[in-house]
Amino acid sequence: MFFKKIFCVIILGLTVSNTYSQNINNETYMIIDTDSANEIDDLFAIIRSINEPKFKILGVTASQFHSSPYASKNTALESYKMNKLLKRLLKKNDLVLKAGSPEPMSKTKRSKPSEATKFIINQAKLIPAGKKLHIVILGSCTNTASAIVHEPKIVSKLKISYVGFWHNPLTNEYDKNEFNTRNDSIATNFLLDKEGLDFNVMSASVSKNLIFNKNETFKNLGNNKLGNFIKNRWNNYKRWWTSEDPEQKKWIMWDLALIEAIANPEFSKINTFKTPLQNLERNIKIYTYIDATNMKIDFWRHYNKLMDN
Repeated sequence: MFFKKIFCVIILGLTVSNTYSQNINNETYMIIDTDSANEIDDLFAIIRSINEPKFKILGVTASQFHSSPYASKNTALESYKMNKLLKRLLKKNDLVLKAGSPEPMSKTKRSKPSEATKFIINQAKLIPAGKKLHIVILGSCTNTASAIVHEPKIVSKLKISYVGFWHNPLTNEYDKNEFNTRNDSIATNFLLDKEGLDFNVMSASVSKNLIFNKNETFKNLGNNKLGNFIKNRWNNYKRWWTSEDPEQKKWIMWDLALIEAIANPEFSKINTFKTPLQNLERNIKIYTYIDATNMKIDFWRHYNKLMDN
């Protein structure tokens, strides 16, 4: 009987160890590149990624959004400061933050060096064999494109997921007149043209379907430092790009849609398409559908879990 108990304990230990090992091996090595000082949807996206067991967040890099009418001389620094504030509110002292370039790329073959660019390159080189570094771009493509220009050999180690441009999946027509794309069209086109780069896009055409209602959101955020900060940001950040919904009773969660799609592939559909006609002809993947209802349910499940810790 004694040996039988010992045997059971050993088997249980091996099972737990094996499960833990599988979880570690299945983790997605991720860097989130965000223009978090612009809008508020980036904040929801970052919150959703924190403590997600499927993600191994290596760091959060700050990107520029120079074309905004609210832009300062260094919008990447604004985003970096916002990331620092969010890090404190989330109590994630170990979260690595890096500032990106304050300017877009001026030429295709000219990198815009920054701490973010160096970080992306270094982390790509450290990724274990058989794995990829998943860079989630929630703003301009400046930092990632600059990293590749500076160190082209990292291309095979990268998987890029980008929130940007408009796309019609029925006709495969593209419209690059979109905020993230306009903030560095040279960088966006560089990634589209980069042969061998694993490039995935959550188009504005699809992510626009994830909409949060203010009353419901404020109720769910609760009365805590993080929730109150988000509420204040919602109330005081005035949308300059639209005259619709002047009371800001709803908000499109463009960036959160991508994080949810990565964390829960069953909440979305992604298909292969040819790049735009003016770009190098190659295959990229673009999301064509999101289950907005389940994405919202999942976000609040995750948020409540964070608040309970």
